Amino acid sequence: MVSGNGVCFPILGFASFLLFFYMSFGSLRFSFLFEEDGKPLSFVERNGTQFVLDGKALYVNGWNSYWLMGQSVEVYNRPKVREMLQNGAKMGFTVCRTWAFNDGDYNALQISPGHFDEQTFKALDYVIAEARQNGIRLLLSLVNNLQAYGGKTQYVKWAWEEGVGLSSSNDSFFFDPSIRSYFKNYVKTVLTRKNTITKIEYRNDPTIFGWELINEPRCMYDPSGDTLQEWLEEMSSFVKSIDKNHLLTIGHEGFYGPNDLKDSTVNPEYWASRLGIDFIRNSNISNIDFTSVHIYADHWFHDQSFEDQLKFVSKWMLSHIEDGDNVLNKPVVFSEYGYSEFNKNFSFSDREKMYRRITDIIYKSAKKNKSGAGALVWQYLVGGMNEFSDEYGMVPWESSSTHSLFIEQSCRLAKLKQLPQQYPSFKDLC
Repeated sequence: MVSGNGVCFPILGFASFLLFFYMSFGSLRFSFLFEEDGKPLSFVERNGTQFVLDGKALYVNGWNSYWLMGQSVEVYNRPKVREMLQNGAKMGFTVCRTWAFNDGDYNALQISPGHFDEQTFKALDYVIAEARQNGIRLLLSLVNNLQAYGGKTQYVKWAWEEGVGLSSSNDSFFFDPSIRSYFKNYVKTVLTRKNTITKIEYRNDPTIFGWELINEPRCMYDPSGDTLQEWLEEMSSFVKSIDKNHLLTIGHEGFYGPNDLKDSTVNPEYWASRLGIDFIRNSNISNIDFTSVHIYADHWFHDQSFEDQLKFVSKWMLSHIEDGDNVLNKPVVFSEYGYSEFNKNFSFSDREKMYRRITDIIYKSAKKNKSGAGALVWQYLVGGMNEFSDEYGMVPWESSSTHSLFIEQSCRLAKLKQLPQQYPSFKDLC
C-alpha cells in the first residue's frame, strides 16, 4: 500500500513514461550502430548497373507506404507503422519508399520556409529507427510534384505570399530563385538532421537506401525539358555536396522526351513526351545514381484490353532495362507499379497477373546481371487504414496468393546471389 505522502506520484510518473516509451518504440533493442553479429551496417552502393551491399549484388523487392511519417506523429498510431515494417520484413522485402516531406499540410514537417515542426521530425526519426530495427532500407522522397502534402504548389504559394514569387504557376518551383533557395534549405535541414533516437545524422545512416529528389516531376511550362533539366542538375549536385554516402534518384515516371526516337514507339501516347521531362536526358546526369520508372498501364490506357496492357508493360520495362544496360550504365528501379481496382471488370486475379509479369521481368533481368534492379509496388497498408487507401492500395497478407507471390519473388532474387549477412531472415523465409 502506498502512503498518502506523495510517493505515488513519482511511481505513476515513471509508469506513464514506460507506457509512452513502449508505445513509441515497441521492441526496439537499440542496436542501431551495429548488426547482431557486431558488424557495422553498410551503405548500399552502385557498381555499374547493379546495387551492391557488402560486395554482393542486391536486388530490390519492396513496396510503397507513403504514410509512415504522417502516421508516426501521434504515438498511438505508431504500432501501425511497426506492423507494416515488420510484415514487410517477413515477406522478404528489402526497401520501402516513403515520403520525407509534408509541406504546409496537416502535421506538416515544414510549416513554412525554413520552419519545421519538431514533433513531425521526431516522427520521421521514429520511422527510420523502426525500419533499421526490422532490416528495411528506406527510399526517402523529398518533395511532391503533385499537390498532396503541399508539393511544389505550396512552395509557390509561400513565395507569392512573401512577395518574392516570379509567377503564380506551380512550375515556377523549378525556375524561381527564391523557391530554389527554399528547397535547398529544406534538403540541407533533412540531410543533416540528427535522429533523436539513433543519434545518427540522416546523411550518415545506412538505413536510408537513397534519396529521391521529387515524386513524378513534370514541367509543362517548358516542354523542351531545359528548365527541369537545369533544376535536376543543380539539385542533384547540391544533395551530393552534403551527402556523398547515399544513392540518389529522380522520382521519374520514365517518359521519353520529344527528341528521343522512343517517343513514338514506347511512350504510352503523344502527351507523354510533352511534359517537360526526358527519361534518358534526365537520368544521364552524373549525380543521379539510378533511374526511376513508374508503371500504370491501366491509367495510361483506359480503353485497352487487359492483355494489351500486359504487352505494353513488357515493352515498357524491357525498353528501360535496355536503356540502363546500353545507354545509361545505371540500375533501373520501377519505383511505383499498380493495377487499379477501379478498372472495368477488375479482378484480384488480373492484378496478380500484372504483378507476376512485372516481377518475372525483374527476375529474368537479374538472372542475366542486367540493369533491372528491382520494383516497388504501390501501395501497402495495414488493417484499419481505409482513409489512406486509394484504388491501388491493399493489405498484402489478407490475400494468401498475393502474399505468396511477393515472398516467392523475394526468395528467388535472394537465391541468385549469396545473401549479405545483413539479411539473415531469408534463411528462415526461403
